[in-house]
Amino acid sequence: MFGIVRPCSHRLGEGLKTQWMAHLCGLCLALRGDHGQFARVVTNYDGLLISVLTEAQAERTTGWRRTAGPCPLRGMRTASVAQGEGARLAAAVSLVLASAKVRDHVADKDGLLARRPVALAARRVAASWGRAGARTGSDVGFDTAVLVDAVDRQVGIEALAGPGTPLLTVTEPTETATAAAFAHTAVLAGRPGNAEPLAEAGRLFGRLAHLLDAVEDQGADAASGAWNPLTATGTPLVEARRLADDALHGIRLALREVEFTDGKLAHLLLAHELGRSVDRAFGTSGCGHQDHADGARGAFGPPQHGGPYNPRSPQSPYDGQNPYGGGGNPFGGAPSFPPPGPGRRGFWAGCAAAIGVCCTCKVCCADEFEGPWSRRKREGCLGKCDCDCSCCEACEICECCECCSCCDCGL
Repeated sequence: MFGIVRPCSHRLGEGLKTQWMAHLCGLCLALRGDHGQFARVVTNYDGLLISVLTEAQAERTTGWRRTAGPCPLRGMRTASVAQGEGARLAAAVSLVLASAKVRDHVADKDGLLARRPVALAARRVAASWGRAGARTGSDVGFDTAVLVDAVDRQVGIEALAGPGTPLLTVTEPTETATAAAFAHTAVLAGRPGNAEPLAEAGRLFGRLAHLLDAVEDQGADAASGAWNPLTATGTPLVEARRLADDALHGIRLALREVEFTDGKLAHLLLAHELGRSVDRAFGTSGCGHQDHADGARGAFGPPQHGGPYNPRSPQSPYDGQNPYGGGGNPFGGAPSFPPPGPGRRGFWAGCAAAIGVCCTCKVCCADEFEGPWSRRKREGCLGKCDCDCSCCEACEICECCECCSCCDCGL
């Protein structure tokens, strides 16, 4: 599940979260339907933006959704999922770019790919994905050759790049590929006038994707000796942040020129969540949904650890004792204890529970699930966030918001 746009479910709300999941599941099922079960592993968060943009521009019809059957990745629940040319274009782009990503890892000899048999198998898988993406792209009128050409040029550019090479020279192939994919959503939606601004938004999105990937991987690349554009070109993080902020601002300006039928989700992902992705990559974001047991901020501010009513407080006047005597029971007699929690599972029972939790995807999709061994309540991945979940800070920056109920502008 790679990608830079990973929205927080607390900010999406039920309506937009349902739409987002419909596009995510639609991409996954489009991959399965055209290319088999194994192709579903290339499902990614950024690929579904293609499906979102296509639907956001199109006139409302009855053919954009279908009811999918129970799936382990949805906790064996049915769901309304996106379908049609937008989902298939997203699948084609995801396959071609995943193929490029695998070939890049093979070239860098990352992990197990340093072993020749594994690398050979990975090359075959990458080649298969590339051909499959080309077939699906052709079916929806998109020539994936522009993506393949960009990937091929990327290898040569990286080989020649060195100290002093402009960073935007290295990001150019990615920009070209994403610009073509974004622009084709206008063709599929019957909005040719949107192609130019969407190409600009796609070009800048590709730049951001490349930059943020480089920032997040720089430490690991340095440790492993892998090639990294920031290190290779000698670009400092301050300059990378400036380029990222400029790209983000350009995307917001380009979105103003796009004519949407219903652009709420597209705007939220590309104008709001993308900004949070930049903050996350550069380590400048905080979270407002942390565990209260860890001393996080509650609804009325942080807990007061020094108050007399905090049982863990060293200043408690009772120091854990009953002021009336009688042990822990205020009315005397035997001491009272809190009700016992659920007992821990044994090793094998925990393994069986872990398999059940993973196979039903409760770890990913459930708001809360029981730990396999400890049996303590855990929060699912989609319930977690790495943000402050504040409202409309992107609106104040770009002044183009149409997606926040809290500022009376339409969502």
